[in-house]
Amino acid sequence: MTSTSFDVERIRKDFPIFSRELPDGRPLVYLDSGNSSQKPAQVIETMREHFAMHYSNVGRAMHVLGAESTDAYENARDTITGFVGAPARDEIVFTKNASEALNLVAYSFGNPANTDPRFTLGPGDEIVISEMEHHSNIVPWQLLVQRTGATLKWFGVTDDGRLDYDPAVITERTKIVSITHQSNVLGTVNPVAEVAGRAHEVGALIMLDASQSVPHHPVNVTELGADFVAFTGHKMVGPSGIGVLWGRSELLEAMPPFLGGGEMIEAVWMDHSTYAPIPHKFEAGTPPIVEAIGLGAAADYLTEVGMEAIEAHERALTAYALDALREVPGLRFIGPDSLERRGGTVSFTMEGIHPHDVGQILDDRFGVAVRVGHHCARPLHLRFGIPATTRASFYLYNTTGEIDALVRGLHHVQKVFA
Repeated sequence: MTSTSFDVERIRKDFPIFSRELPDGRPLVYLDSGNSSQKPAQVIETMREHFAMHYSNVGRAMHVLGAESTDAYENARDTITGFVGAPARDEIVFTKNASEALNLVAYSFGNPANTDPRFTLGPGDEIVISEMEHHSNIVPWQLLVQRTGATLKWFGVTDDGRLDYDPAVITERTKIVSITHQSNVLGTVNPVAEVAGRAHEVGALIMLDASQSVPHHPVNVTELGADFVAFTGHKMVGPSGIGVLWGRSELLEAMPPFLGGGEMIEAVWMDHSTYAPIPHKFEAGTPPIVEAIGLGAAADYLTEVGMEAIEAHERALTAYALDALREVPGLRFIGPDSLERRGGTVSFTMEGIHPHDVGQILDDRFGVAVRVGHHCARPLHLRFGIPATTRASFYLYNTTGEIDALVRGLHHVQKVFA
């Protein structure tokens, strides 16, 4: 099913973890990249080499190591700028993860320090999200509502796992719409252009949680039509502890600092301070230096493989998985059961069997690593009337043989509980 031009066995050799065996000699079948991806040797070595030979703080040390570290850190920003098609490097803000990026934007709304009318928020104003969001794109907006008295609204989800998009939910009172680009549970890819068009029609801003899309599809932030985009490094073969906020420069310039400290300042007096230009205004203190450099190496690695090729490989894997999983007795997909507007994440339940039991047997008996639970998307599971799902998520290093192992394991689970 996969393209003959995509050499997945060669790619797997770049990932040291696939050379190991699990206890009892079981091979590792890693189908949990939607949670966190594995890391290629190229990223590991880039980070090791910087720690060993170049490490120093950035933006402040007047010596060779300081210059080398600063150059590497800022070169990583340039790499990410190109990777997501940002118009300018100062629109790329390094954060510690996507959650921090989302909170950073939420902090600017209703903040007395921000008098820009696009960010003013109070009773009667509205924030729109969706029922399929990760908690990271729900809780910051709930906290904002508590601070400001604004109203939180949301799009529902259809029975087949699609966004139940009703443009009437976005009104003249809407100040920001924040939705996922691709669902971390359903795999659904949302109609971003349509939602963004409606948001801008009423003067609202739009933010995307792109944590599940940037690692898997070619993404150009300007073509998306969004005002802000958040994503994270650990899902795109990069390290944890590093994320990215992209925002239109004129919006970032209008926003107040999120955290105060060193490096984000221009000058400090005892009674007031002035702030550094973007993006440094939002990067207080010593940043995740080597993590950012590792993220740049991850983007370089994905670019060399080719994002279009990765997308095609995952699409073929997903088609194969959907067909194979249909043959498992009692299995029910939670989310789209076709390839239309979806990515390589497949969530399901098995009749009469708790997902925790499914995951434990798959791991203990077959070495198959999947995620079980509500995947930090509890409201979505409540919508479907279930406590949890089993989720298999695919990436560039997965094979159809690993999907076969998953299916064999699920047949075994079904027999155990028959």
